[in-house]
Parts: sequence; C-alpha cells; structure tokens
Amino acid sequence: MGSLSTANVEFCLDLYKQLNSNNAGDNIFFSPLSLLYALNMILLGARGYTGRQIEKVLHYQHTRELLKPEFKDSSECSQAGRIHSEFGALLSQINQPDSNYTLSIANRLYGAKTMAFHQQYLSCSEKLYQARLQIVDFERSTEETRKTINAWVERKTNGKITNLFEKGTIDPSSVMVLVNAIYFKGQWQNKFQESQTFKSPFQLSEGKSVTVEMMYQTGTFKLAFIKNPHMQVLEMPYVNKKLSMIILLPVGTANVAEIEKQLNVRTFQQWTNCSNMMEREVEVHIPRFKLEIKYELNSLLKFLGMTHVFNPAKADFSGMSPDKGLYLSKVIHKSYVDVNEEGTEAAAATGDNIAVKRLPIRHQFLADHPFLFFIMHTPTSTVLFAGKFASP
Repeated sequence: MGSLSTANVEFCLDLYKQLNSNNAGDNIFFSPLSLLYALNMILLGARGYTGRQIEKVLHYQHTRELLKPEFKDSSECSQAGRIHSEFGALLSQINQPDSNYTLSIANRLYGAKTMAFHQQYLSCSEKLYQARLQIVDFERSTEETRKTINAWVERKTNGKITNLFEKGTIDPSSVMVLVNAIYFKGQWQNKFQESQTFKSPFQLSEGKSVTVEMMYQTGTFKLAFIKNPHMQVLEMPYVNKKLSMIILLPVGTANVAEIEKQLNVRTFQQWTNCSNMMEREVEVHIPRFKLEIKYELNSLLKFLGMTHVFNPAKADFSGMSPDKGLYLSKVIHKSYVDVNEEGTEAAAATGDNIAVKRLPIRHQFLADHPFLFFIMHTPTSTVLFAGKFASP
C-alpha cells in the first residue's frame, strides 16, 4: 500500500470512529477521498503551525518526502510540495473519463469579497485540483450566496445532492466556506436479478427487526473468514473490477461493535489481504439501500487536531491571502450512494458463472443485520467511501 493510500485509510478510520462515537446506532456514510481532496486545497494555502496541524490530521507526517517542494520544473505550483501533484495523479487514476462508473466530486472554496486572495493560490488550486475559489458577498447577499452554492453542488452531482446548505446555515459574518459533495453510481460486475429480490427481515442492533428488500445472487466472489472478531469479509467488484465494495459482516454471536473496536489500519489490511480473500462460490444476500448523509465537520476536525484553521486569531492562511483574519468558517460534507441490483453482464461474468459449477462448497453470506462497508479503488488501495448500514 503506497504512502498516500495508507494516509487515506488512516484518515478514513479516524473519521469513522469519531462519527461513530457520536452516532453509534445510526447509519454512517462519508467519502474520505473527497474530504482529503477538499482539505488538500486548504493545505495548499496554509502555512506554519496551521499547515502542520492539517498534515498531521491527514497523516502526511509519514510522507515527509511528499511534503518537500518539487524542483524538477520551475512552475510556481511546484513549490507547494509533491503531495499536491501526487494527489492529483491519484485522483485522475481513480476518476478516468472511460470509467464504467460515475464519480462526481464537487469541491469549491467560497471566500468573502472583503478578503484579498493571492493570484498564485487561485491559479495553483485550479491547476492542481481543478477547483477554484469563488468570491461571494456573504455579508450583503447571504441568502443569494446560499442558493448559488446549492445550485452549483446540485449541478455537479447529477442533481442527486440538493439543498446542501439549508436556510439560515450560512452566516453573514462567514469569510471562507469549504463545500464538499460527492456522488457515486457503480454497476456490479455480476448484477443481481430484480426477480430474485425479496422482502426479508433485517435485525436491528437493539433486537428489533424491520423489513428490507433483500437482493440475492449466487456467484464466485472473494470471501474471507476471520476468527477474531468472528466475521466474513466479502468483496463485490464493480464493472471492470477497478472498484469494489468490501463488506465486513459479523457472524455468530459477534456484533458490529466488536469489529469497530478492533478496526485500525493494520487489522483492516490484514482482514482484506489477498491471502485471506479467496475465491469461493457464495450465496450473497445484501439489502438494497440508498444513503444520503450530511455532516458539519468543524467540531470533528477540531477534535482530531485541526484547531487553528477555525480560529480567526490563530489561522495562518498567508499562502492564500495577505489579509489577516482569514479562517475557515464551516466545513460541510455530503455524500450519496445507491446500492441496488444494477450491473452489466460482461463476458467475464459469464466465465465466472461457468467456473462456479466446478466448486463443490457453497458459502452463505447473509447481510440481514448491521455491517460495515467500504468502496475501494482496487489498483491503488484507496478508500473512496466508508459507511455502516445499521438501520434501513
């Protein structure tokens, strides 16, 4: 696992644990990749201790080499540190134009028109992140600004993420708002047949159950059996196998809290290691579900150690603006995922079905109780999304 993808997983699990401590019985869904993207834009303009705090929260302290300026070209943006161009390369590898999935990331900084911004920062954020800072009038046109931001996010996410900022959530005293939204739609390598979907009980953590639309298929999938904590790990690939959904499902008397307790970078890598994940014939039952969750992340990022960026007296954004008093007013993150039967029947899928018939043992994977899931870019081991499905 490369240093950037390791940092991505560490940051992902930090966020997950913090979100879970505040919402233990609730569904969780977020995109560590999208947030890394957004916070890297902030890092680009941060200096001094403010920058070091961001680097630590993003786990870049392990990638010292990537924080050094690039000298192989003489462009102004190369002085920012290789981390920015490396991250840009990672993102373009994940979000290639010919991908068989839709991944729409909407990132933009909105800055108050009362602040001056360095032209170099504006041009480098556009060059390195294909994202720019938009000057708005928070003070005099608060409501108009809110509608402008919401319309832009809706457009960038195929109309799936609407009303990111509800009425009254943007303050006239705001000086900088970071908007971060992501939409994903993927097609399974082996699709579920709608005719096979049936109503089935889903056990909730507190002993109650609700009815869900349970999808069903039999096929060859990578499946691991972990003894401690007792669980199954299933990999469900999307078309072309560049992306996969990894599901961590407690089995027997184990529950999702036991997995969460032991979840860290080392265990996550062990549980999903190719030596554990063996191709087997599996009867897969997973519920059809759709999640759309919004978080305001100021307090969470402060808890993780990113305190200066939100403090008008301490934030150092001198790489972004010559003005004193520039700080981050708000970080809003919203993500959307739709998990359903859709997929594409490719030649490879037919081949898999033929191979199945030679395997004598068929394993059961029955996701009828809370589970964790991660959508990953397999070639780079990068987590795009992480979540918990606990309550339909």
